[in-house]
Amino acid sequence: MVRGYCGIGVLNMKTEVNYGTLFRSALAFGADFVFLIGRRFQKQCSDTSRSYRHIPVFEYLNCEDFLEHIPYDCMVVGVEICERAIDLKIVSHPERAVYVLGPEDGSLPPSLIEKCHCVAKINTRICLNVAVAGSIILYDRFTKLGTNKEELREQVEWL
Repeated sequence: MVRGYCGIGVLNMKTEVNYGTLFRSALAFGADFVFLIGRRFQKQCSDTSRSYRHIPVFEYLNCEDFLEHIPYDCMVVGVEICERAIDLKIVSHPERAVYVLGPEDGSLPPSLIEKCHCVAKINTRICLNVAVAGSIILYDRFTKLGTNKEELREQVEWL
């Protein structure tokens, strides 16, 4: 059995298609919750697995609200291209982590990056779509830490 938990979310997500893609990946890779900080779109049908029916979705007004409500003893991991960021290939995922990504048309603010326990970057030739970046982060955690595969199989069967 895998110890710990993780959640993933985005600051000021702009498009509903990215919402559906990232949250579906969260369900597929065993995230325990998803979240949004700020809200710039209306939910729609791109979340074909209806992840909100299977894992909690939290919404925070802003970065301060998010930081006040992260779970006890949980590490904030930023996903961003910045000086402080370390390559995802060498990231050791915390047992209890919450991953936060920036918006499609911007970056995580320096004030939030300061509060992150670590910042991970995905080395690519071009910038990635936010939902794709989040999916890669979750897949990396999934492969490095393992998972209770039987539990995931049961989740998929009752969708």
